[in-house]
Amino acid sequence: MNLEERVEIMIKLGNYLSENENNRLDEIKVHAFEKNKWFTEEMINLALKNIASQYLSAGNLNNWVHHYHIDDNIVAKKVGIVMAGNIPLVGFHDFLCTFISGHNSLIKLSDKDDILMKHIIEILSEWKPDIKEHIQILTMLKDCEAYIATGSNNSSRYFEYYFGKYPSIIRKNKTSIAILTGKESEETLSLLADDVYAYFGLGCRNVTKIFIPEGYDFVPLLTIFKKYNYFSDHTKFRNNYDYNLSLLIMNNKFYMTNDTIILVESDNIFSPVSELHYSYYKDKEVLQSGLNTLDSIQCIVGEGYVPFGQSQIPSLFDYADGIDTMQFLLSI
Repeated sequence: MNLEERVEIMIKLGNYLSENENNRLDEIKVHAFEKNKWFTEEMINLALKNIASQYLSAGNLNNWVHHYHIDDNIVAKKVGIVMAGNIPLVGFHDFLCTFISGHNSLIKLSDKDDILMKHIIEILSEWKPDIKEHIQILTMLKDCEAYIATGSNNSSRYFEYYFGKYPSIIRKNKTSIAILTGKESEETLSLLADDVYAYFGLGCRNVTKIFIPEGYDFVPLLTIFKKYNYFSDHTKFRNNYDYNLSLLIMNNKFYMTNDTIILVESDNIFSPVSELHYSYYKDKEVLQSGLNTLDSIQCIVGEGYVPFGQSQIPSLFDYADGIDTMQFLLSI
């Protein structure tokens, strides 16, 4: 397949993922939820919508491709992709980069998300049977010429050991934060709620900590965040909420809650599911200077940063860890 054909089939995939009535895809969503209860229909639909609109729309895809010099005569190499499974199809962007660049994808799926990606590859293979020669799903990655691996801080040490001698991108734990001024409107706070709650807070682009000015009034935030009170009906989320609340009560720690989010003052930018950390700041410039020293922040939400409500709607150019995956692939 030449570059034009690769782009065309991805646009076709975007249209497929956007279909309102798609019985086959609906069945796959059910199977994915049966395998992983965090993958509710709502969250899968959110992932599919963002992939189709941000990654696979004709305009966005062509603009992205034209930004690079992609040679149709590239010598295709075997690129091993270790995908995470924290949110639906979180590894799709790595696959898309590899496919569009002209290299061959050898994919190791997470057990938590091995239904949706398999279906996508199955659909692509039906449209273009010889695509199977360029995309494989394997249980173990060997003899690849480059690697892209996403995992925890612990797994990254193994990735470094096994893949470090090859051209590679190895990602560790990341999370996102928001900087508030205290003057946010109800609409803005509602958008912040999306940044916090999307995918139940399991993504590296989810806001897990907010920085607030001294004297901040939490009441409007807790009130607006009640838009996600229906999460209480989700067993796994509720179990996390009850567990974290119990720990705070037993340890006699101060907290605030609206029954689906627990606000806790903490220096830690990472927070468990159902919990949101906060810290006060006096000087925004001093705060920003301190944040620049942290390498575990995926994105910052706020004025002058990622707009509120957009943290979980990355564009094709929003590369994880700020490393240009496409440029990496074109350089190997």
